[in-house]
Amino acid sequence: QVHLVESGGGLVQAGGSLRLSCATSRTIFSFNFMGWYRQAPGTQRELVASIVSSGRTNYADSLKGRFTISRDGAKNTVTLQMNSLKPEDTAVYYCNAKTSIGDYWGQGTQVTVSS
Repeated sequence: QVHLVESGGGLVQAGGSLRLSCATSRTIFSFNFMGWYRQAPGTQRELVASIVSSGRTNYADSLKGRFTISRDGAKNTVTLQMNSLKPEDTAVYYCNAKTSIGDYWGQGTQVTVSS
């Protein structure tokens, strides 16, 4: 059983920063892919950023330069640093991890950016 637990969401003013963390129940290197998605009300869930087993990262084009994904093998966490936040970044952010046989999701953490 794989568990992903997100933390770090909250309310922030526009222009501020938040740091989201995703803690996994097993070594992050057992996953081929780890990523952060977000879903705002009335919209589809979208990929924000990802990191694969090689360490290569990928970002949604609209977020490049503001968001940074990283991983810590010692702590088995994947972190999303979000800077220069905008009201349109308001959403529930979900951690996702994939293996060759499984696709796992956290419960989500709310990020609200006020104008």
